[in-house]
Amino acid sequence: MAVAAETRVPIASEADIVAARQQVRALAAQVGFSPTDLVLIATAISEVARNIVQYARRGEITLSPIEQSNRRGILIIARDEGPGIPDLELAMQDGYSTGGGLGLGLPGARRLMDEFAITSEVGKGTTVTMKKWARPHG
Repeated sequence: MAVAAETRVPIASEADIVAARQQVRALAAQVGFSPTDLVLIATAISEVARNIVQYARRGEITLSPIEQSNRRGILIIARDEGPGIPDLELAMQDGYSTGGGLGLGLPGARRLMDEFAITSEVGKGTTVTMKKWARPHG
């Protein structure tokens, strides 16, 4: 079964957050994620996309199907060239928010995904890399 290649979703508005959710749900369904996992992945992408809109104004989310040792999954990379995060450790604490998001923020996105990494440089921007692996059905 052929799965779509990399998809790039520019993020600059609330409408783009919705588009990113739709794109990731479609790709995750192709990869074979359960309906429950589709919701988790869409929620995680909402959080990182909302951060882009709120703090950086614009950025891009790249969605890719991935395979590793007979596992299938999805790779999500959210990049922006915004102000960056001065204190990543603080930003990754539960309940920490400088904006009015769902309150899940980055720590919530990290919990929803199987793998999560973030790099940020003040004045240069932030990159969040997330992976979720599909559970075998049966």
